[in-house]
Amino acid sequence: MRQAAAVAFGVFGYFLVRGHTEGARDVALAHAAEVEGLERRLGIALEPQLQAWVAPSESLRTMANWVYIWGHWPVITVTMIWLAWHHREVFLRLRDAMLVSGALGLVVFVTYPLAPPRLASLGMVDTITDHSQSYRVLQPPAFTNQYAAMPSLHSGWDLLVGMAIVSAASTITLRVIGFVLPVLMGLAVVATANHYVLDVVAGVTLALLGHAVARRAEQHRHRRRRLTEQGEP
Repeated sequence: MRQAAAVAFGVFGYFLVRGHTEGARDVALAHAAEVEGLERRLGIALEPQLQAWVAPSESLRTMANWVYIWGHWPVITVTMIWLAWHHREVFLRLRDAMLVSGALGLVVFVTYPLAPPRLASLGMVDTITDHSQSYRVLQPPAFTNQYAAMPSLHSGWDLLVGMAIVSAASTITLRVIGFVLPVLMGLAVVATANHYVLDVVAGVTLALLGHAVARRAEQHRHRRRRLTEQGEP
């Protein structure tokens, strides 16, 4: 449980810093225009189309909001407690991957402030704020930065959590949850106008980089454990 507490403290510190690195509005909007232009050139500027499909349907809109709100911190918290209690090695891997990707994400937040689609005059609405108050309870405004769209760690960290669930799961139901969770989150962050497609790509990339570093750390722990068991210094 000390490991879980350490992660919670690290995540709290991450969001505390994130909330105090508010980017300049004009710079963030200029970066939004750059991202939107790049997406158009790549043919992946799908944000308005995805929201136009989801927003008119109350059921789809509610599902996207709930995935965004309840599929992130609550799922991360429950998963890490479960792993810390029953699957310590998987927990350590997830912890390290989140800390590495979170640190890299913070660098991007500071150096490349980016206004999300809901603030970039794309004709999109903030479905979270318009239709739910739960998010403000789970993540108070003091800990948020509205110009920190890049990368989407909602997507990246949910991918890490999904990988951890699949790795530790002993039932098909849990494995399905692990596979489906990051996919749903990737769709939800775009449909709710909180992130661009490229934000999702960046979040996933940093998550996978963090996972690679975590696996190296895991291999190092295994080597040290074997040497200790063999009585070598």
